[in-house]
Amino acid sequence: MTEEKNQRPQDVNLSVVDLYTIGIGPSSSHTVGPMRAGYRFCLELEARNLLEKIGSVIVDLYGSLALTGKGHATDTAVIMGLSGERPRSVDPDRIAPTMDAIDRDRELQLYGRHPVAFNRDTNLVFHMAESLPEHPNGMRITAFDHDGVVLHKQEYFSVGGGFIVSGDDRGAEYSGDNITLPYAFSSADELMAICKQEKLSIAEVMAENEKSWREPAETEEFVDRVHRAMMDCIERGCKTDGILPGGLNVKRRARKLYLELTERPEAGLKDPLTVIDWVNLYALAVNEENAAGSRVVTAPTNGAAGVIPAVLRYYERFGANVTQGKIREFLLTAAAIGSIYKKRASISAAEVGCQGEVGVACSMAAGALCAVMGGTPEQVENAAEIGMEHNLGLTCDPIGGLVQVPCIERNTMGAVKAINAARLAMRGDGQHTVSLDKVIETMRQTGIDMQSKYKETSQGGLAVNVNVVEC
Repeated sequence: MTEEKNQRPQDVNLSVVDLYTIGIGPSSSHTVGPMRAGYRFCLELEARNLLEKIGSVIVDLYGSLALTGKGHATDTAVIMGLSGERPRSVDPDRIAPTMDAIDRDRELQLYGRHPVAFNRDTNLVFHMAESLPEHPNGMRITAFDHDGVVLHKQEYFSVGGGFIVSGDDRGAEYSGDNITLPYAFSSADELMAICKQEKLSIAEVMAENEKSWREPAETEEFVDRVHRAMMDCIERGCKTDGILPGGLNVKRRARKLYLELTERPEAGLKDPLTVIDWVNLYALAVNEENAAGSRVVTAPTNGAAGVIPAVLRYYERFGANVTQGKIREFLLTAAAIGSIYKKRASISAAEVGCQGEVGVACSMAAGALCAVMGGTPEQVENAAEIGMEHNLGLTCDPIGGLVQVPCIERNTMGAVKAINAARLAMRGDGQHTVSLDKVIETMRQTGIDMQSKYKETSQGGLAVNVNVVEC
């Protein structure tokens, strides 16, 4: 959203459940968000007692949602949302059969129970040359009765990480809009002050705040579920071979790399950098699953979904004194850092480029790793700052509009950078020239200055310099 019309949600309380979403690939802003929008439109129709009166629905996609929508499965996602599916519960294996039935019958089961006319060629429109002024990820859904009279119309904006802003309230679906936190913070400086005054770690501050939403056991159960989903995604990616969908003919590499590493473990004795191969493997596995539309964790986005799991798995495999409590500390620390980016800048590549996705994930992972390695809050803040400082200006230029090239490899680079950032911070005393708040503001300003062709439109960079078949 433009800053004049909507100030950043610095006063909005964000929970750990707002930073991690178990959903499907390939994109949080272009897949998860639009599916939520379609589902939310159904809820609005039901609340207005209009559902049974609808004869047809038209979906208009604008800006980045139009330009890279097909490659990001935006069309499929919004249709599945209108069919009553939600990202956290949809079965990825049911998507293709459902879409085939809709295309065959020219009919959509609105909210999963009311049939309406729907022809994908005419009822879903990509406005390639038009963008809604509030945000580059805009869409409009219109419902008509059987005589063609408009009964309900709504605009939605997918603002990153699966967050949806509607035209009614211009407010995202945060879990803490009416929550008062014991240790509210909207900046790294505020967080550092709380840690110092209360003698708490960043994860402990986050955990105390989470008590305003739910019992501690529920938060632990959620964080453990996120952890399991991340590790399951790595396991699936390591076992799956083949070609990724979309037309680029990108081969999956994780399984081959996994076999090489496990069949020749003695190689690690000769080459100490083999550990980087393992980190690369973890990130590749997750983002290949994401590109295939499988189950992943938005952390904080799908395009950057491999960074945090890869660094966390690295810690589990190669760290010392690893416990479930430490794993929770990792994910809570990362969420605290991510919340500051969400409040003060953006995690949407359509707004600020990939610095807002892989860059933010790298920053979150760096700070989290530093924390579980025994870093002080000041060292953690330093690690997070280093992680972003060296991703500033990172563009989003997916070839063919697909979350594959350069996105998959970019996650491996983000994970390795995060580990190095944590190690650099651990060698220091927490004192550094550039603060995390300053680097976040710099990222925001850089995103404003970045040309739109480098912000998830596939109109610049690698997307136009590599010859591919348009998807």
